[in-house]
Amino acid sequence: MKDFLQRALASFIGTLAALTLTLTLGATGLILLLLLLSHQSDPVVKDQSVLVMDLSLPIQDTEPIPSLTAALSSDSQAVLALRPLVESLKKAAKDDRIVALLLDARRGASPLTGYATLAEVCQAIQGFKDSGKKVVAYGVNWNERGYGLAVMADQIWINPLGTLEINGFGLQPLFLSGALEKYGIGVQSVRVGNYKSAIEPFTRKDLSPESRQQTQALLAELWSAYLQNLAKNRPIQTQTLQALADQQGFLLAKAAQGQGLVDKIGYWDQVLESLVSFGAKVESDGEQALRQVSMATYGEVSVPAVPVQDSDNKIAVLYLKGTIVDGKGGLDTVGSERFIPLLRQLQSDPNVKAVVLRIDSPGGSATASDNLLREIQQLRRKKPVVVSMGDVAASGGYWIATGGERIFAQASTVTGSIGVFSLFFNVEKLGNNLGLTWDELQTAQLANLGSSITPKSEAELAVYQTAVNQVYESFLDKVAQSRGLPKAKVAEIAQGRVWSGTQAKQVGLVDEIGGLEQAIADAAQRAKLGQDWQVKELPAPKDLTLVLLERLSQTQAWQALRPSDTLAQPWEQLTTELQALQTFNDARGLYARLPLFWQSWD
Repeated sequence: MKDFLQRALASFIGTLAALTLTLTLGATGLILLLLLLSHQSDPVVKDQSVLVMDLSLPIQDTEPIPSLTAALSSDSQAVLALRPLVESLKKAAKDDRIVALLLDARRGASPLTGYATLAEVCQAIQGFKDSGKKVVAYGVNWNERGYGLAVMADQIWINPLGTLEINGFGLQPLFLSGALEKYGIGVQSVRVGNYKSAIEPFTRKDLSPESRQQTQALLAELWSAYLQNLAKNRPIQTQTLQALADQQGFLLAKAAQGQGLVDKIGYWDQVLESLVSFGAKVESDGEQALRQVSMATYGEVSVPAVPVQDSDNKIAVLYLKGTIVDGKGGLDTVGSERFIPLLRQLQSDPNVKAVVLRIDSPGGSATASDNLLREIQQLRRKKPVVVSMGDVAASGGYWIATGGERIFAQASTVTGSIGVFSLFFNVEKLGNNLGLTWDELQTAQLANLGSSITPKSEAELAVYQTAVNQVYESFLDKVAQSRGLPKAKVAEIAQGRVWSGTQAKQVGLVDEIGGLEQAIADAAQRAKLGQDWQVKELPAPKDLTLVLLERLSQTQAWQALRPSDTLAQPWEQLTTELQALQTFNDARGLYARLPLFWQSWD
């Protein structure tokens, strides 16, 4: 027995030592790999190069958290960040080594880029064209988002077997009430605003008349702006475009060329020949290779003609992207406890002379929105605060926007939705179907007010309705005070109704039609900085090395040896589906947000 214990102990110690050595070498190797990745040589741009913008990559306000997989991939760029993209186009316009810009849609155009973001990119492309350099667009199957950028090109190419989509904007909202009812989950709600439709996917099986009317009107407004942009840049009238959308939807290559929507039909080698005519260089080493530089790589290139601006005067751009939630939230949400310290940091930083809030949010928790607004108002007492709206800045997103001195939005920004609601789920029928029953004891009529077991009584709903009414009145007051409008006027344009950026300007909810660059320039002017300033972006992106080392330090040894779980993938899919509901974490259950379907319209 003693020998057995000695052998067992020796085996355990040996295994532990081997495990420790393996993990140590693994961590050391990982660190060495990260150091090698972080010390890669600077990219080199040759003369007669073409700047290539891959339209299959979504364009977003900020870059995602870096990952080792992306760093090791030959196609490591997952998204194009908006400001670096715009700055790269400005830089390339002055760079003699860059002779043209190629909008590359051979792999399609990402459906994840919003139309308001596209408008900002179009403006930047126009600035590149104004320098006298050419822009060429090539695609196989042009969708409406990609084509919205392609119209800025001097030449639009399409593959001989390609198609061009022009079929209008549409939505197919998903309604869950039937499924919830089938499984015995009851849903009740209270709201203020006839157009406040965020509750409808849970309480109805179709759109309410008010929701249908406002959604159809907004889609029509956005579609009209899209057609006007096409007609402005192509030899075709909006009436013809509308007829094509109504009657054809997709055009084959020859038909698209016949309508003037594209200039040339051809293959990739023919596009190369066209770029050569604009001064580009094609290497002939057995395989024709365009001398090019990707947009992501070019962002890291220094250009002598464009000196790097360095100044102690900072204009801070704070990105508020995602659903607004209580607590710290996640990387894709606006957690009040995570962003309030950032706002206080901006307030106390003597080098920060002005702040631009870049808002891309459908709203969320009313409490979190109000807490954030309070900090924005405190910041505004010391420094200019300007708001730039992205693709969506509505409901709670508009709530926090009222803290700005001036609000900029794109024509296709979705905003407004000034309204409040609360949702209540109960599992009484579900439990009964499973043989579960509940009894009730209470010392007051409203003692079980917060229960999710049984449906709310009329008296309980009245309590919540009073709270919703109170928050709604507060919302109206904040908008009226911020926008300098009579409260009665705000009440008319509120009611939960959504507006396009153009409509919002007409009713007084925004000040200017413009993008992030215009907002930054306005902030610099308000701070009286002249040309002596530099942009500082927050939250600051983390370095890949730091991200992985943080995660490594939080990982237990047994997790490194844990066998793969066959339920991992289904669980991740389920988690993704439930994420939207997980953001409903307001302490009082009061929300100011858009319906989920507005995040996926096309």
